[in-house]
Amino acid sequence: MSDKQAIRQLLVISGKGGTGKTTVVASFAALARAAVLADCDVDAADLHLILKPQVLGQHEFSGGQEAVVIADRCTACGICVENCRFDAIEMDDVARVDRLGCEGCGLCRRLCPEGAIELRPAHSGDWFVSRTEYGTMVHAQLGIAQENSGKLVARVREEAYRRARDEEKPLVLIDGPPGIGCPVIAALSVVDLALLVIEPTMSGIHDFERILAVCRHFGVQALVCINRYDLSAKNTAQVEDYCAQQGVPVIGKIPFDRAVVAALVAGRPAVYDDGPAARAIKQVWRGLERHMYDRGSAG
Repeated sequence: MSDKQAIRQLLVISGKGGTGKTTVVASFAALARAAVLADCDVDAADLHLILKPQVLGQHEFSGGQEAVVIADRCTACGICVENCRFDAIEMDDVARVDRLGCEGCGLCRRLCPEGAIELRPAHSGDWFVSRTEYGTMVHAQLGIAQENSGKLVARVREEAYRRARDEEKPLVLIDGPPGIGCPVIAALSVVDLALLVIEPTMSGIHDFERILAVCRHFGVQALVCINRYDLSAKNTAQVEDYCAQQGVPVIGKIPFDRAVVAALVAGRPAVYDDGPAARAIKQVWRGLERHMYDRGSAG
């Protein structure tokens, strides 16, 4: 692609869960039509519930290591059991490792006098490349009690970008993780533009201020969309005042609309309804297109 046609990466995030972020992303997917989609909310992925992807490829993800006992070498001496601070090893005829309890620290391997313990890559989850009605989608599922979701987020985002390059698509549309932790940083650090979806509640305002600070730390331009803005006129005005003070554009406000709930129950993007929320989402999308393509973006 030429410089003018460079792939843009749009990340939709929120300072907390439950703001309607995924609902907005699903609608954007229907409106964009020429994007590769990435669900980077790997700890609680749900974009697939709306977009109904057909899986084309499944790949294992390893976020760390785990101890494995070689049974025919183990003499049941108990040294590993006595020294495992996570109580992840128990003794039967031979030592046995609890996969959920093991942190992969490797102490047991170092202490075992018989060399009966090895560290092997842990199966922490899976990531998928799928086909949807709206384009290619890269998504993932982290295993129960597994960590290193930041690494999995990076893997999903990188694969989505590669797919966009190979398919000559101009946009990677990313449904980001909530909060401000490692998964958010993994999604945010290299994108061109971030849309912050917030709700007019006290907790929503507090967490919005934190995620805005993270965007600024990484030099990512942030825009704001207030979802269900009509639930609290006072809090919405507070958000708008804060954004004005910080020089952050409020690109749109989406009203509460029961048609959105009906669309989610039916498993379809909310933008297909001709209600006030659908019209507002379309307006937000048009504003995002102007920011991404008319002005261009750094990155």
